[in-house]
Order: sequence, then structure tokens, then C-alpha cells
Amino acid sequence: MKEKISSALARRIAIAAQGLAEPRPEGPITRRHLTKTLDRLGLLQIDSVSAVVRAHYMPLFSRLGPYPMALLDEAAAPGRKRMLFEYWAHEASLLPLETWPLMRWRMERAHANDDQEIYKGLARWADDKMPLIEEVFQEVKARGPIAASDIDGAKGKGGWWGWSDEKHAFEWLFWAGRITTASRRGFQRLYDLPERVLPKEIFERPDVAPADAHRELLLRSARALGIATYGDLRDYFRLSPGDVKGRLEELVESGDLLPVSVEGWKNQAYLYSGARLPRKVEARALLAPFDPLVWERARSERLFDFHYRIEIYTPAEKRQFGYYVLPFLLGDTVVGRVDMKADRPAGVLRVLAAYSEPGAPANTAEELAAEIELMRGWLGLERIEITPAGDLGPALCDIHGRSAALTGSAAGA
Repeated sequence: MKEKISSALARRIAIAAQGLAEPRPEGPITRRHLTKTLDRLGLLQIDSVSAVVRAHYMPLFSRLGPYPMALLDEAAAPGRKRMLFEYWAHEASLLPLETWPLMRWRMERAHANDDQEIYKGLARWADDKMPLIEEVFQEVKARGPIAASDIDGAKGKGGWWGWSDEKHAFEWLFWAGRITTASRRGFQRLYDLPERVLPKEIFERPDVAPADAHRELLLRSARALGIATYGDLRDYFRLSPGDVKGRLEELVESGDLLPVSVEGWKNQAYLYSGARLPRKVEARALLAPFDPLVWERARSERLFDFHYRIEIYTPAEKRQFGYYVLPFLLGDTVVGRVDMKADRPAGVLRVLAAYSEPGAPANTAEELAAEIELMRGWLGLERIEITPAGDLGPALCDIHGRSAALTGSAAGA
């Protein structure tokens, strides 16, 4: 008979697996903290939106508190201290270097133009563009590291996402693993050959057989999620049903995954054998929309009864909660959401609206205000300005006003 797990315990398992149940470190944050968090998460999703801060920086703040963003920049920068590379995993992602051999199967499929999972349109485009693709590759080989915009004609002239044919060629080569990100100029990738970017011992490691790679990626997904359905496990590294056929059963047979049932879940669940089963969780964190705890929306609803959609592309008058809304985790559930913007020229962290979830505890506004202040300091902004919109907005205004008054009194004394 399968073990039955309560919905509350499932939440706590998931939060603990994501490294959000532990107290944040005291003292300076070091590469050791970064390594531990990356080992736990497996990847950091990259996204171009910088309304508050770019997505790959935020999960580390959620778990470690204020840390020097240069620490992550250095981990993805050229040189012997490099720890990360960029590739397609759960969308575009930063991954530990050791993951490179586990992604070679995807690169090989892309190279053969046989991967229809991520970039179907790009694969179709490449069918009759191989001469141009090879020409762009030779440019990178001769001139790298270079940006796509460094090649004439690659600045965009309409079409898919405004990409030119040259930009498409760069993306195809990146997808196929023939080029990779050496570094970034602002948010723009600078491309070079993998053998000139990756440490020799990583680049020259033997390829991992696809079945073995898929099994290992599933296992890493299970470790990061703690408890998950078949769909959750596939989604983490964007594996297809064909990729994982038979692999899940092998992990159950080996004892790495334990089939369980979860209260309120319709589908079979799997518990990672090494997962913590905490009796209590005292988490507090603002989460990026692309944080792995909440990025899969159906899982967020299953775990937290939290319905979440990104409204960036929704017309302003039709948005329910705001442009860039961060979920707020408190204890063992998501208790609120806040629409925020970092106005860097003005030195202001703007809270545009804040909302509580049904059943949110009475101290939600106070805890949220403390987390917002922590974020302000981390982002290096001078002050917070709060609009009293949403049911939590007025309370945040009041708390912020009292705090400002106390600070002013202390300064005056």
C-alpha cells in the first residue's frame, strides 16, 4: 500500500527541497553558499525582464538574503573560477559546468535538426539555411567572443521575434552546442566556441548515453522538487515523454523515487528518497515569477492553492494584479503577491500594489514589509515608495510610515 502524504507535508517537503526552509546565512555570502544552492536547484532560469532584477539573480536572494550579485556574475564569467554555463534546460538557464555532458544529447539532436521539443520553428528555419549557419560559425571561430549584433545584418529586420537570419543562425548554433556564451555585454550574449569557454576537463568528458542522461536529469529534478508528479519531473529540464519512458520506473526500482499519494492530488506522486520531511517550516521569501518553486503554474495551484499568471503581456487595463508580480512565501504557504518596480534612476523601490491570499495570517503585512526593506538594501536603492493599492497596500503604507518616522526620530536624537 502506498504511503499517503498530507497536502501540508507535501508543501513543507517542496519548500525544504528548494532550500527555503533553512535560516539564511549569517555573515558574508561566499562561493560555498552559491555552490550549495546551485547543487540543490540544478539551474537558474534566465529572463530578460528587469522590472525589479533579472530573474537569475533572484532565487539566490530568496534563499540566501542579500548577497553580492558579482558573486553570480563571476561564476558565469570566463576564467578558472567559472562555475556555470548557459544552455536550454528549463528555458534558457544557467547550469553548473558538470551538467554539460548531461545536455550533449540535446545538442546532438539539435545539430541533426531532429529536436522538436524547444525550438520547432528554428529547426524548420534551419533546414535550408545551413550555408548561412556555417558562415556564421566560421565568423565566431575567427572572431569570438562576439555578439550577434557584431555581424552585419544581425541587428534584426522583422520576422520571428524581430530576428534577422544571422541572429537565427546564432541561436541555432547555440542550441546545437557548437557555440556557447563566453560572457555578456550588459544582457547581450558574447558567443565563442565551447572548447575556448569551458574548462578542458569539462569539455573533454565523455558524452553520457541519452538514457543515462535522462535518468540523471530526472533524479536531479526529484531532488530539487522533493515531491512531484510525472509531469513536474519532466518539466524541470523540459524532457519529453519519449525521453523519460522507462526511466521513472528505473528510479523507482532503484529506490531513488518512492511512489506516494498526496492528499488532493489527482495524479501519482513520487517522493525523492533523500527528501527532508520537516514538521514545521518558517520560510519568508519574495519569489521571482521564474523561481523553481512556482514556475510550473499547475504545481503552484496543487501545492499552495495559488493561481498565478504573469501579466507582462496583458494590456495594463486588463491586469488583475500588475505588471511584474512577486509571490510572497511565509511559513509553509504563499500568502500574498506584490507588484514591484526598481526605479534605478530615482533610487526608489516602488511597491505598486500588494495583495493577500485567502487565509493569510495577520502578520503578513509586517513580514512582507520587512522582506521588501531587505530587498531595497540588496538592490542598493535609497528608499521605498508604496502605492496603497490592493488590500495589503494601505497596511504597508502605514508600516513604512511608522518606520520612516522612527528612523527620523532616531536621527534627530
